Amino acid sequence: MKILVPVKRVIDAYVSIRVKADHSGVETANVKMSMNPFCEIAVEEAVRLKEAGKASEIIVVSAGSAAVQETMRTAMAMGADRGIHIQTEEEIDPLTMAKLLKAVAQKEQPGLILAGKQAIDGESNQTGQMLAGLLGWAQGTFASKIVLDGDSALVTREIDGGLETLKLKMPCVITTDLRLNEPRYAALPNIMKAKKKPLDTITPADLGVAVQNRIKVLKVVEPPKRKAGVKVASVEELVAKLKTEAKVI
Repeated sequence: MKILVPVKRVIDAYVSIRVKADHSGVETANVKMSMNPFCEIAVEEAVRLKEAGKASEIIVVSAGSAAVQETMRTAMAMGADRGIHIQTEEEIDPLTMAKLLKAVAQKEQPGLILAGKQAIDGESNQTGQMLAGLLGWAQGTFASKIVLDGDSALVTREIDGGLETLKLKMPCVITTDLRLNEPRYAALPNIMKAKKKPLDTITPADLGVAVQNRIKVLKVVEPPKRKAGVKVASVEELVAKLKTEAKVI
C-alpha cells in the first residue's frame, strides 16, 4: 500500500514573526523556514506504519517554489521514499491545493493519505476535508491514534466530550493532531541518503489544474500587547476588582 503525505514549507514555529510595515503580510525574507509541524507528525506516522509492515511506499508531495524541495528532502530523511514537487510561484488556497492533491492521488492510487490537520501560517484547517470530498473518500480528522486493520482504519480523535473512534473504509484521508506522535530527528546518514532519493517536478498544468487564489489578505496586524498586571493588598480588594473591573464574578 502507498501512503501519500502532503507537506508544506512554513516559517519555523520557533521564529518570532514580524509583520510587514505595510501590513500586507509577515516578513519571510532571511527567515528560517521548516516543515509545518502537523505535516511532520503525518510523515512520522507514515514512517511508523511502513516500519510496522502496513505500507510499502511513502510519497511526499508539496506545491510551491523550488525552495520547498528542501522541506521535501527533510521528509525523505525521516523515511519517505520519494517526492513529487508541484512547482508554482503562485499563492495557493486550500481548495486549489485539494484539487492538486486529488490529481496526484488519482495518478498514484494511494491506499491512505495522511496530512497535517492545518498549516501554522494560514490556520485554515480545510485542505484535508476538501480533498476527501473531492475524492469521495472517507475522512478522519484530528487523529490522535491510527490503527490499520485490513481494509479499514480505526481513527481515534478528540472531541469536546472526550474521545471518538471512527472506522473508515480505505482508501481514506486522515489528518493528524499533535498527540498522535513525536516526530523523529533525521540522522545525518539519512539526510545524505535523502539527497539521492527520487524527486519529480511537475506543474499544475501537468495535473490539469488551474492555480487561482480565492482568498485575499486585507490586512495583517500584530496582536495587542498584554497589559501589565497589578498587585492587590488583600483578598477583599481582589474580589472587588474581579467584580467591578474584570466583571468575571
